[in-house]
Amino acid sequence: MNKILLLLPAVLLYLASGTVFTLRLFRKAGAKPPAKALGLALGFGALLFHGTILYLNLYTQQGLNFSFFNAVSFAAWVICLLYLLTALAKPVESLGMVLLPLAAVTVVMEQVFPGVRLLPPLTDWRLRGHVIISILAYSVLAMAAVQAILLAIQDRHLRSHHPGGFIRSLPPLQTMEGLMFEMIAIGFVLLTLALGSGFLFLEDMFAQHLAHKTILSIIAWIVFAVLLWGRYRFGWRGRTAIRWTLSGFALLALAYFGSKAVLELILNK
Repeated sequence: MNKILLLLPAVLLYLASGTVFTLRLFRKAGAKPPAKALGLALGFGALLFHGTILYLNLYTQQGLNFSFFNAVSFAAWVICLLYLLTALAKPVESLGMVLLPLAAVTVVMEQVFPGVRLLPPLTDWRLRGHVIISILAYSVLAMAAVQAILLAIQDRHLRSHHPGGFIRSLPPLQTMEGLMFEMIAIGFVLLTLALGSGFLFLEDMFAQHLAHKTILSIIAWIVFAVLLWGRYRFGWRGRTAIRWTLSGFALLALAYFGSKAVLELILNK
């Protein structure tokens, strides 16, 4: 199958969906916004084409090809799937103007920079489960990080008494913050399961090629644990919560993709 025939619709649908959600936020007062259902339909259409591309790139006769850009693209697909499913019931539309265009970029990068990093066909199902849970944890916490960035922008505008532009279309600050902590709580549980399954099913989580990833992931887990404890015990919110969220996600991003980028793109290992 010609992947270009899948690439163009995936990219265009992602961008169209992101545009719909962006226009809903930046609409003028009194103007009728594009329908939310349109944005969702376009997004799910993009996921269909993107998912087909992923299937063709990931599944090979030699095993699963989890090269750097394939892994990034797969994570973006999972993030967008979780985002669109969440948007069916929760007021998280604002995340779409960031997540959907970024997903379009990962689809292109996956095709422009193909690579090979194989998991053998007979890889233990427990290892595959560990990989899937890890990507789910990363995806949910990535959504929380984007939510934190939007929350920081919203907080800054409200503090400076300039609640104009797209800020007036966002849910109330308290709702935005509550959604962020819901994502963090779910992501923290998944990250706990990812680390636990790694220690149970991998031979040595501190082997040379895994040590940095394991250490950074554990530090990120501690950061999110402290944040959730601080929220429960001291009612942490606002800028404190935003800083801890972004710090934890930065560590996690380095753990998941930083080392992979160095090994594959720089050291060619």
